[in-house]
Amino acid sequence: MFIKLLPVLLIMLALISIVLFLLPEETLVKYMGEESGIAGWGIAALFGSVALIPGFIAYPLCGILVKSGVTYSIIAVFITTLMMTGFLTLPVEAKFFGWKVSVIRNLVSLAAALLIGLIMGFFL
Repeated sequence: MFIKLLPVLLIMLALISIVLFLLPEETLVKYMGEESGIAGWGIAALFGSVALIPGFIAYPLCGILVKSGVTYSIIAVFITTLMMTGFLTLPVEAKFFGWKVSVIRNLVSLAAALLIGLIMGFFL
């Protein structure tokens, strides 16, 4: 199974590395760093909600983001929305559960992610 996932893992890591290389660290810290405030949370929630990144790629990415100056509370919002929400996959989810349940689940998950970010910001 690992051998089958290895090409995807390497491609995703390479793409993320290229994007992080091309994106100046100052820009990243400006929009998602300690000074970004609530806007940083919104950006993290937006990226997390629309990204289709598996966890084994997201966790190393978050480690890189922390080293670049992104706060733990913003990382918490990003990773939580990444794992719990899926606005791009909403139509597929709605086929199985219906639109009402799917939208409510995603909105509750988004609210939970913001609450988790708030809690992380309080402790760290």
